[in-house]
Amino acid sequence: MYKIQPNLAVTIANGLTLKNPVMTASGTFGYGQEFSPFVDLNQLGAIIVKGLSLEPSPGNPPPRIVETPCGMLNAIGLENVGFQAFVQTKIPFLNQFDTPIIVNIYGKTIDEYALLAEKMDEIPTIAALEINISCPNVKAGGVAFGTDPKLAFSVIASVRQKTTKPLIVKLTPNVTDIVCIAKTVADAGADAISLINTLTGMAVDIHTKKPILRNIVGGLSGPAIKPVALRMVWQVAKFVAIPVIGIGGIMNAQDALEFLIVGAQAIQVGTANFVNTHATMDIITGIREYLVENNIHDIKELIGSLNE
Repeated sequence: MYKIQPNLAVTIANGLTLKNPVMTASGTFGYGQEFSPFVDLNQLGAIIVKGLSLEPSPGNPPPRIVETPCGMLNAIGLENVGFQAFVQTKIPFLNQFDTPIIVNIYGKTIDEYALLAEKMDEIPTIAALEINISCPNVKAGGVAFGTDPKLAFSVIASVRQKTTKPLIVKLTPNVTDIVCIAKTVADAGADAISLINTLTGMAVDIHTKKPILRNIVGGLSGPAIKPVALRMVWQVAKFVAIPVIGIGGIMNAQDALEFLIVGAQAIQVGTANFVNTHATMDIITGIREYLVENNIHDIKELIGSLNE
């Protein structure tokens, strides 16, 4: 029994409070069901399901994953079941949990984003939407929306008109000025910002002299990107008034704590799920133990406590 019972609850948008700051990163946790034999889904702060589009998508052809010395490259290409199948086959399973369900959505056009958001608005199970304007491996749309401030504004403003659900906007690190993009989506109506998505990278087979990924390039994730992610979260948290959610190379509780200290209200666990199916549970336990050891009664005392 802990000597104190610290409060781990965090608020990431109006009307959306999580029991703890540990969320799953889209694309690394399936639709929740895949990890349910290993993880108590009721203990998570939130479940963010695999990126969803209006129509089913097969993603990119293989090979589409490459291990790297400190992470992995993926070019999955947002393979998903599509909106209709998601509602029919995934929502019934997710309905049974006392954990906010957040759906990551993407479109090839601004109209697709808006239409999908409008459809999601009608589903009570969904607590919030994460708008993916940052995927680096979808040829149509994708990264272009997240690197151009005007396009980013247009997407989020259009989505905002179609839904009352909280909007989390997921940003790409593949830009010159991350703060500019963050301010732009905040002005367009975002309730929170999540960052970073993957860094664009590639791998080559020296024997065939060909790219290993069929898509040629993919998204780099894992421990290698954590210092970049931490710096960008720190920058954005200082300059926007809405909550920031940290993503990038979070493998354990210490990593998560670093993001909270630089100003993240919550964090997402991604690549770590492939290495350790219990990663999210271990991180929640580790955060709680840190608060107890340091006599911190509320996690809000830790968030943004960096001594600069």
